[in-house]
Amino acid sequence: MSVEVTRLPSGLTIVTDEMPHLETASLGVWVGSGSRDELADEHGISHLLEHMAFKGTTRRSARAIAEEIEAVGGDLNAATSVETTAYYARVLRADVPLAIDVLSDILSDPSFDPAELAREQNVIVQEIGATEDAPDDVVFDRLQETAFPDQPVGRSILGTPETVRSFNPERLRAYLARNYRAPDMVVAATGAVQHRAVVDEVQRRFGSFAGPAAPVPAPATFGGGTRVETRDLEQAHIAMALQGLPIKHPDLYSLQVFTIVLGGGMSSRLFQEVREKRGLCYTISAFHMPYSDTGLFGLYSGTDSADAPELMKVVIDQIADATETISDGEVARAKAQMKAGLLMALESSGARAEQLARQLIAYGRPVPLEEIVAKIEAVTAASARAAGRLLIGRGRPAVSALGPGQGLEKTAAIAETLIRRAA
Repeated sequence: MSVEVTRLPSGLTIVTDEMPHLETASLGVWVGSGSRDELADEHGISHLLEHMAFKGTTRRSARAIAEEIEAVGGDLNAATSVETTAYYARVLRADVPLAIDVLSDILSDPSFDPAELAREQNVIVQEIGATEDAPDDVVFDRLQETAFPDQPVGRSILGTPETVRSFNPERLRAYLARNYRAPDMVVAATGAVQHRAVVDEVQRRFGSFAGPAAPVPAPATFGGGTRVETRDLEQAHIAMALQGLPIKHPDLYSLQVFTIVLGGGMSSRLFQEVREKRGLCYTISAFHMPYSDTGLFGLYSGTDSADAPELMKVVIDQIADATETISDGEVARAKAQMKAGLLMALESSGARAEQLARQLIAYGRPVPLEEIVAKIEAVTAASARAAGRLLIGRGRPAVSALGPGQGLEKTAAIAETLIRRAA
């Protein structure tokens, strides 16, 4: 494998994977800090900081940042999640130093101009409004809040209009200084890159990040419960979650296989039973999101409100049945999907950079493909069934339902019967 890793004395980690057949490079800075690192009065500040990084430094205006990257045909973007924030670029081989310079500039020396801040706060308020107009987004925000009540990990990443408008440059600088520390940062570069050259550029430009690691956020506590919201919509949107597994749990891959068998594609049990056989919905899927100390296993579907109770009953039956009857053939198909996803990521420099950065943050090292494949191959039908039983035996589910009609309360009540199935 062509992966190389260097850890600077400051604690900042640099990981590269040279892909000689490419003429472009994907590179970025991943910070092990996201929305769950926010204090009680900081809801939405991590996402706002991500936006403000592009709004000017003491060396570059917001326009200059965009123009310098686009003048060489590159692009620049960022993303905030529950546990990480990423700033990344894609450029031609010769422009890697420029990309590193811009990324270091926007993170180490943001100006937080008050006029730019006011404009971007308004932009994010518009983003929040757009999300509220998208019921399939709203139902997931409500699900997260119900699963992890009164905790940063359960709050929406965007914040609220009130909290977003409350932040000033001093608050942004304080959050940046507290959470953007070298030991919690990874610079990942893949594609048309040379490790030594990337290390030299990063050493020159990221010297301002130092100090000990950022404070560790409080452990997450899964709550469960029900949140039903009546809206005048064409469909009812329903999401259910159970406490999942953290990213280092030994049964993680077995649970991932269980998730795929249950709702991971057109051949999955839920798709075949709920959509193909009964015609109760257009889309239905299952997912599992592992965090550092917990996880979220969930299902989502949109359906006619009159069909929602029947759909949920079928879902509960399918989950319970899967914990006892998953077959070797189903496991083989799920494994093939997982391995294909891994290999496809290797064909994209951007996906590969993200994969490596997340591995460094989660495990402290790049994980060889062979090691991941071995863990996937070790999953059996018995271990997948056991992971499913562990899942439904961990307590009350969280249910979020959004839409018209009286069937939503009944639907949520049916979801609660999953606890009795596990007893």
